[in-house]
Amino acid sequence: MTELVVQHPLEKYVRKPYVNLFCPGCGESKAVFALIQAVDELKLDPDKVAIVSGVGCHNMVRTIVNFDTASVLHGRALPFATGLKLGNPDLTVIAFTGDGDGSTIGGNHLVHTARRNIGVTHIMLNNFLYANTGGQLAATTPPGASTTTSPYGNVEPILDACDLVASAGASYVARWTVNNMRPLVNSIKEAISKKGFSFIECVAPCPTFYGRYNSMKNPVEMMRWLKKASIPKSQTSQLSKEELKDKIVIGKFVDVEKPEFTDSIRKLWKTNTK
Repeated sequence: MTELVVQHPLEKYVRKPYVNLFCPGCGESKAVFALIQAVDELKLDPDKVAIVSGVGCHNMVRTIVNFDTASVLHGRALPFATGLKLGNPDLTVIAFTGDGDGSTIGGNHLVHTARRNIGVTHIMLNNFLYANTGGQLAATTPPGASTTTSPYGNVEPILDACDLVASAGASYVARWTVNNMRPLVNSIKEAISKKGFSFIECVAPCPTFYGRYNSMKNPVEMMRWLKKASIPKSQTSQLSKEELKDKIVIGKFVDVEKPEFTDSIRKLWKTNTK
């Protein structure tokens, strides 16, 4: 009897042997496969895709994807990605970070990468805390939420990374949760295809730390909470600031055409070396 072997269409992008080091129920692995799906649908050459990650749970991407990956210092993914894009503008460079790595420790780099508008796609996974180092408070932790370093609740206002990046000058800005897989894949495709800096905040549940410290006992409860808390941008205009206080606004916020940094550098070089 002949054994039927069926290969998953995305298996060619997965590193062998396959190792998934994410915690059970972690939403970040879904973001990894949304990225792989987007690369497949865009028909990108895997040898011309580079992933840059800092320190955090998101760095487990290196054990899954069969692309060139770079693991760099905490908060330094974007300057490394900038150098990579400047050195080889034909590469598809994707910074794959966490919220602490991408917008707290790396907040200054985030602002200036957006300001330069370099052709890097930044996918920032937001699980509301520093999960990899023990569940500490981050700039993205919602007010009132408990973490290992704010056991009585967070009193700090939240950092809206999408607002920050949009005001700094990014060409493309969007936010989705891992509940919105098809919109997330489509958004990653748009971001990669965009000339200039693209930023996608992907909200991913962390049942190991955030869920347990905030009365959500398992991954299913966290996914239900995300679904209930999310609201499309198109529905926000009729709601007051108070009604939006605990909501996660999802959708596309910026999609504009403007000069891209590596193009501007190359034009400047050609003009001054004739």
